[in-house]
Amino acid sequence: MVMKSQIYTALLILLATSALNTQAQPRSAAEEAENLRLQLLDLQTQEETLRSRAAQLDEALKPENIERSLAGVGSTRPEELREARRRQLQIERDGVAAQLKILETSRMRLEAALRDADARAYQESALGTPEASGMLSVQSLLGRRWLVGGGVGGFVVALVAGLFVRRRLRNRVGH
Repeated sequence: MVMKSQIYTALLILLATSALNTQAQPRSAAEEAENLRLQLLDLQTQEETLRSRAAQLDEALKPENIERSLAGVGSTRPEELREARRRQLQIERDGVAAQLKILETSRMRLEAALRDADARAYQESALGTPEASGMLSVQSLLGRRWLVGGGVGGFVVALVAGLFVRRRLRNRVGH
């Protein structure tokens, strides 16, 4: 039982190490702004698709179109069929409207984040920092990653070695 908790602890530390390594990579505001622009473009494409579907559903909800869609279906209760079809289309239209609201909220957040990133990119370019021009030296980046990854990695190796020695000592004492 104790060994399992030690293994879980070691795995947790390894996960934290990988998270720190990914955070050690600096991103310039210009790169972030470009990423946000791509996300915004994708979101706008999704919005247009949903708007098109909403228009199709509005057209399909017209009584004459519901009647036309059920023309080939024979029934003793056609009004129930029409009502069921209308409810089905209405539910789908309400779902599309809800998705559009979610996308609209996301778009507003993305636009605000994009404005912030553009402002930071402008400030970085005005200051002339290496991050703004995308010229962060490879040595600096590798040095930071090595420092963070090596420090945490060394800690993980020491922890695993300590757990291994502890287990060996317990096995010797137990025999």
